[in-house]
Amino acid sequence: MRGDLKKVLFQHPDKLLSTVLWLVALHSIAIGLALIAQPTLLMKLSGFSPECERFFPAQGGVFHVLMAVAYVMGAINIKKYHYLIVFSIIVKAVATLFLMVYCFAVEFKWIVLLSGIGDGVMGLIIFIALQNYLHLKTTYGNRYIK
Repeated sequence: MRGDLKKVLFQHPDKLLSTVLWLVALHSIAIGLALIAQPTLLMKLSGFSPECERFFPAQGGVFHVLMAVAYVMGAINIKKYHYLIVFSIIVKAVATLFLMVYCFAVEFKWIVLLSGIGDGVMGLIIFIALQNYLHLKTTYGNRYIK
């Protein structure tokens, strides 16, 4: 079964790109909901005071949920929403830059560092999956790409 999934994903770059976008969307929904809810234990474990101002983290949570919508739109219809996939890569690059600068120039928190690394990795994976999709589409036309 596992070999079949690997075969399908790597022989069909549209499915690989779509899967990557769905996974990033799930991550964004989870982070978004956590930022909106701001459970005390999670805030403490992340190095933030549970008594902090709640508005701005919640606003960041709403942004994550909205970005999840963009990822899902790209996953559902790559051709129609290709610009959202490019936008997603830009968002991940800007998020990585912001989080790293904040972490090393303003205030070091391990969760900020991990978030920056995670956003960078997700952006890179989306970029590579998109490049693979575009390369095979250019090379083989629509035989592989739906």
